[in-house]
Amino acid sequence: MSKTMPVELDKVVIRFAGDSGDGMQLTGSQFTYTSAMLGNDLATFPDFPAEIRAPQGTVEGVSGFQVQIGKIDIYTPGDLADILIAMNPAALRSNINWVRKGGNIILDTDYFQDRNIKKAGYKTNPMEDGSLDDYKIIEAPITSLTKTALKGIELDNKSIIRCKNMFALGMMYWLFDRSKDETIKFLESKFRKKPVLVEANKKALNAGYNYAITIRAIASNYKIPAAKIEKGIYRHISGNQASAWGLLAAAEKVGRKLFYGSYPITPASDILHELTKYKNLGVITLQAEDEIAAVCSAIGASYAGQLGVTASAGPGIALKGEAIGLAIMAEIPLIIIDVQRGGPSTGLPTKTEQADLNLVLYGRNSDSPCIVIAPSTPANCFEYIFQAARLSIEHMTPVIFLSDGYLANGSEPWKLPSMADLPEINAPQFKGSEQEFQPYLRDPKKMSRYWVVPGMAGLEHRLGGLEKEDITGNISYDPENHQKMIDIRADKVKAVANFIPEQQVIGATSGELLLVGWGSTYGSMLSAVKELEKEGVKIGLAHINYLNPLPKNLGTILGAYNKVLVCELNSGQLANYLRHLFPEYRYLQLNKVQGLPFKITEIKEKIKSILNN
Repeated sequence: MSKTMPVELDKVVIRFAGDSGDGMQLTGSQFTYTSAMLGNDLATFPDFPAEIRAPQGTVEGVSGFQVQIGKIDIYTPGDLADILIAMNPAALRSNINWVRKGGNIILDTDYFQDRNIKKAGYKTNPMEDGSLDDYKIIEAPITSLTKTALKGIELDNKSIIRCKNMFALGMMYWLFDRSKDETIKFLESKFRKKPVLVEANKKALNAGYNYAITIRAIASNYKIPAAKIEKGIYRHISGNQASAWGLLAAAEKVGRKLFYGSYPITPASDILHELTKYKNLGVITLQAEDEIAAVCSAIGASYAGQLGVTASAGPGIALKGEAIGLAIMAEIPLIIIDVQRGGPSTGLPTKTEQADLNLVLYGRNSDSPCIVIAPSTPANCFEYIFQAARLSIEHMTPVIFLSDGYLANGSEPWKLPSMADLPEINAPQFKGSEQEFQPYLRDPKKMSRYWVVPGMAGLEHRLGGLEKEDITGNISYDPENHQKMIDIRADKVKAVANFIPEQQVIGATSGELLLVGWGSTYGSMLSAVKELEKEGVKIGLAHINYLNPLPKNLGTILGAYNKVLVCELNSGQLANYLRHLFPEYRYLQLNKVQGLPFKITEIKEKIKSILNN
């Protein structure tokens, strides 16, 4: 076969899919890491099965991983894949709608037998019934070729078959002109205590690479040049990892130990896993027996002068509600991370959703407001959780950090910041005499009480869950005092608007339509705006990170447009929130509650229908 030059592409979307035991997350992660090392911009979307042990070969057990890489700016993992690697019929059936017409589908033909085809829900063989005629099908007996490549390796048959993901990865490395070196280093590190596994996986990787060179179904390979990005040291990072690192940076900046108390729950658990690696930095982690114990341990740590953090998903945040109210009343710093998932109840634990906004704004007894912040990309989870810590400490009140499964598990390149460039965190310290001290004396500017660690001579005090008397902190049942304390706590949170940035607008700063969103919808919304700009359509985008309080200038921005389109992965919670606060403006909605992120095309179509009407 004559050698051809690689075809250069601006971007490409690749989706890996197979049984949850086929190693698709590892395969996708390695392809992503190698692409990041080559300087491509990228974004990923891991798609996990919700059931822990779904029957093998069924649609319910399929695990997927989508990545978009490019030499241009990449904001999403892509709407539809250019290439799908499907390791069995179930993977094909559950992912075929994620492939563009004319796209390439690589099939492991060893699994397209009658039994597996029926188990996947097909009535006929999709390779023979014409249902794949709109795609370019590459038939590859990946499993049997992996077995052939590993003949003589002292491994059982099951372990040999597990190496087929490396065979598939080798094919993709040739197809997209990637080096195998980084994956080989990874294998040597991961299996350093089991040399036979290193040998087996390397052989499978090389076999897949060589097979792609010789197979005639793949006419040529492709090249994605490095993206033009700002100079610096970059790391490929997920949202949960970025959140953990932001907490480490905040603790170092304020000079306090970091305490993290949590109960394992999808998709927040990786933050606990990450922080357990940093005991050498003084990080204290506690896996509590339940959600209530987790938040209460973090409250105790904050009361004792540490940076207390707890995390969960929506069900766990509901359980933490009373304790969060205690932290609001005691006026101590506390960070509560809510990595949202599909609900209600257990719902869709491995799928993404934005349906906890009402919960974090209003889901506690009595009037108990707290600050709410939402990141918008996996990488800026670092920035916004750092800001959450700063605001919580400087204003002495809990902050809820509203992430979601898409951000938590997704990843992208992230430029490492310098600690010197991060803003200072100034804990409100009491500097008066012992005779003047009272637990609820306040900083006149921020209305925050002082962070006094128990046990300091002359500054003894106690806090609890009963209403506090202003200044003294004594238990009080006085009606007027209760009204006063409720008002003070609410006004303190409202005053935070003076210490956060004003809302920025991308695109047109006035006109017919403003797009408004929050959280993980950012990439899709930004991509839609940029694509429409190229088509001559001028609209604005206001993507909100500070949800309570809202930026001071948001009302002015809303008033500069005839219509406001609010896009959310829920049934309209931000839209209703804005209607309550700014009733004078006209709000339209685009809502999606499927456990899936927005496609760029969905947003563009909605915008065009509004403008055309």
